[in-house]
Amino acid sequence: MKYLALSAVLTIFALVCSLFFIGAGEKEEIDGKAYILMEAKTHTVIGQKNIDTHLNVGYLSKLMSILVIADDISNGKYNLTDEITASDNVTNTKGAVIWLESGDKLTVDELLKSIIVGNANDAMTVLAERSSGSVENFVMDMNAKAFDIGLRNSKFVSPYGYYSPNEYSTAYDVAVICSELTKYGFLEPYFRIWRDFVKNDSVELVNENTLSNSFSQHIGFKVCSSDVSRNCIAEGGKDEEGTVFISVVLGNEDKEEMFKYVKKELKMSFRDYKVIPSMFPDEMMAPLKVVNGTDPAVIIRAKIQKNAVVSNNTQGLRTRVIIPEYIAAPVRKGQAVGTASFYNEDTLAFETEIVAECDVSVLSLRYAFYRLLTKLTEK
Repeated sequence: MKYLALSAVLTIFALVCSLFFIGAGEKEEIDGKAYILMEAKTHTVIGQKNIDTHLNVGYLSKLMSILVIADDISNGKYNLTDEITASDNVTNTKGAVIWLESGDKLTVDELLKSIIVGNANDAMTVLAERSSGSVENFVMDMNAKAFDIGLRNSKFVSPYGYYSPNEYSTAYDVAVICSELTKYGFLEPYFRIWRDFVKNDSVELVNENTLSNSFSQHIGFKVCSSDVSRNCIAEGGKDEEGTVFISVVLGNEDKEEMFKYVKKELKMSFRDYKVIPSMFPDEMMAPLKVVNGTDPAVIIRAKIQKNAVVSNNTQGLRTRVIIPEYIAAPVRKGQAVGTASFYNEDTLAFETEIVAECDVSVLSLRYAFYRLLTKLTEK
């Protein structure tokens, strides 16, 4: 079958896959076991080191817990104004707490604030039990949610972030969790809090992430320190256009250096990169001729269209579309009929299938006779 090749330079569009590296080797490095700089919607990686290495991420694993809770709130399982009674399981909770006792009642709003700002593990117990019936079931839901969003290098054994040799994640997976959290707009005000109070103002919460008070583009997420994980941060920033970049650093030795680094990297991202929508040339969308079909042609489209992250210095991306002159019936809706490849200079950025928009049946003698009869009747 004869094929036609189309090439065009597109100045305002691109398609990208879920992991598209842009100049990763040119970015400034920081002391630490792993780091990543990612655009939230496309998961485009701009800078990276050991992003798939299994590491203990400390309290950053609590971001996965927050994601499960946010999903339950969004789906109406419970509301921010609902009041929940603490069970006996909050007694003698380890680590950061707001000193809950069995029978204490707090709203979901206060409990969520305590977890996000104060890392409160007793508040975590209350919401885990409300979400899943038990802490054990909640951990199962955490891992199920992780699988659903495509994480294949993370395992969670508790909702708290306590150290366990069986629990691990990666810089890449933590960044993906953060990108998912940005989809829940009601969380952002909590992540922006630097200092607040709960339990009738009897317990003070102070955010360990000082960027919540010193970085105007801050939207979240969390900082933690321990002897095992060292200093870790997952930080998100948003520019005036609404573009979100996420910086994750794991296993850093100097906390102040870590704060300066992620702030600098996020500002650089807003300055040097842009997100552009995908768009296809009109000639690509021309109907494709169908031979021996009940319809003479079929509408075609790209199977996948996404935004792209490109350098501000990029003039445009080149696309090469390969489609046949015609296709023989029958044609199935969604059937691949060609490909579109997208290049940043000479580097292949992404390739997607061109597919048929609808079914086209084979032209049978009976159908041909029916069409002829219909035309004769119309006259």
